[in-house]
Amino acid sequence: MAKLDLVDIFKKRTRHPYRPRASDIIDRLFPDFKAIDSPGGSLVAGSCIFLDKDLLVIGQQKPKPSDLRSREDLNRLNYGMLTSDDHSRILSILKGAREFDPDKTFIFCLIDTYGADIAMGSAQRFQAFFISHLIREFLTIPVRTISLIIGEGGSGGALAIQVTDIKGQMDDALYATAPPESMASIVFRDPSRISDALTILKPTARELKNLGVIDRIVPSSKDITDCQRMSDNIRQFLVKSIKDLSRAKIKKLIKKREVRAKKYGLSKGSGTFYDIKRYIESPIKKAFRKPSPDIKIVNYSSLTEVNDDYNRGELKETTKEFIECGAIQGKEKRENGCGKLIPLKTFLDNFQVCSECGYSYILGATGWIDCIADTGSFHELYRNLTVDQLLDEDAITDYYEDFLARQKGRSPFKESLVVGSARIHNFQVIMAISEFYFCGGSMGVVFGEKFRRAVDFAIQENLPFISLCCSGGARLYEGISALMQMVKTVESVNRLKRHSLPYISILADPSTGGAIASYAALGDVIIAEPGALVIFAGPRVMESRGFEVNEKLVRSHHLHTISADIYNHLDYYHDIRGIQEICERKGMKLAITKYLELYKRTNYRIRKRADR
Repeated sequence: MAKLDLVDIFKKRTRHPYRPRASDIIDRLFPDFKAIDSPGGSLVAGSCIFLDKDLLVIGQQKPKPSDLRSREDLNRLNYGMLTSDDHSRILSILKGAREFDPDKTFIFCLIDTYGADIAMGSAQRFQAFFISHLIREFLTIPVRTISLIIGEGGSGGALAIQVTDIKGQMDDALYATAPPESMASIVFRDPSRISDALTILKPTARELKNLGVIDRIVPSSKDITDCQRMSDNIRQFLVKSIKDLSRAKIKKLIKKREVRAKKYGLSKGSGTFYDIKRYIESPIKKAFRKPSPDIKIVNYSSLTEVNDDYNRGELKETTKEFIECGAIQGKEKRENGCGKLIPLKTFLDNFQVCSECGYSYILGATGWIDCIADTGSFHELYRNLTVDQLLDEDAITDYYEDFLARQKGRSPFKESLVVGSARIHNFQVIMAISEFYFCGGSMGVVFGEKFRRAVDFAIQENLPFISLCCSGGARLYEGISALMQMVKTVESVNRLKRHSLPYISILADPSTGGAIASYAALGDVIIAEPGALVIFAGPRVMESRGFEVNEKLVRSHHLHTISADIYNHLDYYHDIRGIQEICERKGMKLAITKYLELYKRTNYRIRKRADR
């Protein structure tokens, strides 16, 4: 293929309107293909015989020009993106695959999507949870798996079916944390800066192979519309992949998936030496409590105000620090809250929740540690782990360095995940707390690695694990490495469950993006604070892409109500249970304790039958 500028590849090849779709390739490769009914036009799935093997095919498909005939078709903003209904169907397919002969069965995934469906319908049906559970299923399924990115691999929508034993990508296909125009809108506030976005994303097959995200590059045809040539090249890739996997035992393949997941984002090196270097810091004291940096503090003094102690015969200081409920630093007008003045100490004692109207500010990691852990019991682990230690220099762009520089002073911590050991009503636990005030709590390589090490420590010490999600999504500046932290954290949770350790997941406001679509959705128990935003794509991203947004429907209270009905639809939700409990911040410590107490009293373990 002639050398093209990356933007030209993206516009003229990756998104060419007549680029062969998954169904075109399936028609040429598998003449006996038996399709499975799919809820919409974006999922193509079925079974066939290939090389005397039972092959289950799962394909994502963008619309063809011929599919866009009516105004209704053109207005389908989620056309080409898998919905929660589609993901439910895929989980059913994978569940069925577990009953097949593992030595004769293969799964082949064809990926070509902008991302997962972010419409309100899917969001209310726990779209993020489905993505998390699909990643988990592909990591553990005792069946040989293969995937190929044939066009565009977008975000968690692609990742949901890409975590396979052998991963391929067409040489003119692109696989990224987010579509480049979305990346440009979020990072640069300018959707036209696609070239700059692609520079950061590093989505090409060659770049991704160097990072270990894919294994093999499949050549494309010179004529992008030549479906036969493209299918012939894919056939060669598939034949070789099946032959190579047939020589490997299933148990070794599952172990290899685990090892691979642990390495994502460690381009500078990893191993026992790095794990031994545990940075344990002094306990965080309540004396150092500070309000979140976005909160406006009012220095209030009045000689005429009638104090609360009026006519009580004692003199009090008339100068105090107050919080104006709902006021945000840097904004002139208040948009939320009741506007009443609340003493700063009262406000902090109530964990940054208005005692008058219940309006809550986003709570940083320090506040959450004070809220949940026994006073003085939290000891931080791996405090000094930074991006510089994990990523090669060429992976840290000038844009990223500037972004990191702007975070200084917003948080007392050095990264967006704070992990450590603590006690909760004297129960010893390991905690992983998002720090929203560092890079918006975004998931990056340090986040994923600290989570993985914290889980290792919990397993080593045989302790319960508590996570608190308060995240704005993946750290786009790190490109695909950030997206792959979803796999790393899901794999870590798998090991917790394998060791029968309790895992309690807390969803704070906001719980969005890759965090909610990975580890946070896999808790044995999931507790959410009132009003927490729980959604895969944030409202701003949804609105920028033309989707209608009703935040009330994706807040914790509404999703908790829906969760109550899940048991009536287990065939649809599979192992997803949604949100089990809503709890205010001041009661969160006791809510966690009751589950830890239950675990201690029952010490429940699933015993394997001798005949298995």
